[in-house]
Amino acid sequence: MAEIVPTILSETPDDYKLQVQKIHPFARRVHIDITDGDFAPSFTINSSQIWWPEEWVIDIHAMVANPEQYVDKLIALKPSLIVFHAESSQNLLSVLQKIKQQNISAGVALLRSTVPADVADLIKVADHVMIFSGDLGKYGGKASMMQLEKVRLIKNINESVEIGWDGGVNIENAFTLSQGGIDVLNTGGAIQKAADSKAVYDELVKEINKRGVI
Repeated sequence: MAEIVPTILSETPDDYKLQVQKIHPFARRVHIDITDGDFAPSFTINSSQIWWPEEWVIDIHAMVANPEQYVDKLIALKPSLIVFHAESSQNLLSVLQKIKQQNISAGVALLRSTVPADVADLIKVADHVMIFSGDLGKYGGKASMMQLEKVRLIKNINESVEIGWDGGVNIENAFTLSQGGIDVLNTGGAIQKAADSKAVYDELVKEINKRGVI
C-alpha cells in the first residue's frame, strides 16, 4: 500500500525546527533532504544539525556529489533509509553495500534523464529506488507523470524493491501515482507550505486509499 511521507528541506536550524513542529502531530515516516551546494545548487542544514522525534521513521535523501564524504555521518544518525543519487559517484555501489551492512536500508535516486537499465547494478542491490521528478534542493517541483514508466523498468530489474517518488506530489496526482506503482510519495511543498498541513496530509492519504473506478 502506498504511503504519504512528509518532507523536510531547510536551510537553517531554526526553519528546520519549525518544519518538524509543523508535521509532528501527524507524521510518522518523514523524508529529510540535505544538499551540498554542488550536486544540488542550494545549501541545507548539514548532518550534524539533523534531529527528529524518537517515534519517527526517517528517510534521509542526500543530494550530494560525493556520497563517500557523507555516508559515515549519515549512518551514525541511524535513520531507516539513506538515499543517494545514481548520478553522483562511480563508487556508489560500495556505498550502498556499506549502508546495508549497518542494517540500514539503502536507496538510489534517479534523475529524470537517467534510464534504469543504465544503473541496473545499483537497482539490484538497493532496498529503495526513488524516481526523482522535482528540482534539486527546492520545494514545489512539477511532477512529470511520464516518469511513471520507470516503475515497470525498475521492477524488471529488482521485483521486490520499494519505489519512491519525489517531486510535485499533490492532491491532483497522488491517486495516479499510487495506482502507477509508487509505494512512497514524498510530499514537500504541498504539506509544508499549506495553511493547514494536517488537513492536506489527511486529504492525500484519503486520495491514495480510494478505490479506482472500474
